[in-house]
Amino acid sequence: MSKEKKVMRILYDGQVYAGQATGGINKYFNNIISRLPESFSPYLTIATKYQNHEITYPAHPNLKTFKYARFGFRPGRLSYWIEKYYFRFFSGLYEFDVFHPSYYSLLTRQDLNKYQFPVVITVWDMIDEIFPEQLDPYGNLRRQKQKAIVSAQAIICISENTKKDLIERYSLPENKINVTYLAADIDSSLSYGSEPVPDRPYYLYVGHRTSYKNFDGLLLAFAKVVSVRPDIMLCVVGPYINKAEAKLIAELKLWDYVVHYEYATDTHLAKLYRCSVALVYPSKYEGFGIPPLEAMSCKTAVVASNCSSIPEVVGEAGLLFDPDSASELADILLFLLDNPTERDRLIAKGCQRSKAFTWEKTVAQTLDVYRSVSIK
Repeated sequence: MSKEKKVMRILYDGQVYAGQATGGINKYFNNIISRLPESFSPYLTIATKYQNHEITYPAHPNLKTFKYARFGFRPGRLSYWIEKYYFRFFSGLYEFDVFHPSYYSLLTRQDLNKYQFPVVITVWDMIDEIFPEQLDPYGNLRRQKQKAIVSAQAIICISENTKKDLIERYSLPENKINVTYLAADIDSSLSYGSEPVPDRPYYLYVGHRTSYKNFDGLLLAFAKVVSVRPDIMLCVVGPYINKAEAKLIAELKLWDYVVHYEYATDTHLAKLYRCSVALVYPSKYEGFGIPPLEAMSCKTAVVASNCSSIPEVVGEAGLLFDPDSASELADILLFLLDNPTERDRLIAKGCQRSKAFTWEKTVAQTLDVYRSVSIK
């Protein structure tokens, strides 16, 4: 007879939903919670804002949510003060088997070591530790993160590279750390709508463009490509183009070759992937790297950096390059334009490789972690 309880109660602190309307972490927890077996009872605490109707929350037949309308009454300081006690009350209302916060800080504003039930933390990357001067100059996030990591009974990393980086920076037993890969939420079946795509052959860039993402390096390489193939374009999906980026685009005389979509729906993004020559992913560090996996799922070629976790995701299904070499990237981009047969081969390999990454597998491995630490 199985020793597993008939019902396992999992508490999820929904801090991440208060911080962003959409994003990779939201999707991760939506997929985990929504795919839990019906023998599980998930509990989710959420701090809502007035105009947050665009946020997608998880769905599960046993899901119980405890919502607090942030700044729902005045004065705002009083509302903010009450909020932590509201969440502390609900966190103490039941005996939970596992606590899985969505971020390193909590809506209760308590440290994780205050909780009497096992804690599982997902560590996404070591970006703040590797690029502290750019992303966490005062060390606030690193201190929060360190407290969470030390307090957790089990840690989930989203790649072997993140696990390696974590072990290098913290004195942790390796058997405390589990690797569960992510999965794509879109594929080529979504890509046949009426959404617009550039009317010339184009390379695609998707996501934020913070300094370590190496967008400047892509622009330098792309300028070399345009000098040889002026029929090609660069399609950029992500936040508005800032002043520094606009200045570099102007200096490189690329404005006639760049098209920008600040936001794209899943169906639009899938079509932009499929219709592109390739996704270009020049990042110098990623905890996982969802865009290359989405690109492979949407049947386009992938050109990506050869560092951090990216080779784990792409494998031999893409063309990898040194992110510090704009010339190497330019040569690869030109090679793909001149060799459509090689592009077709990469697309076929990528489509096959993408099938190895599924949310079903991610959830099954996450459940193994929950069971390993849950109260007996």
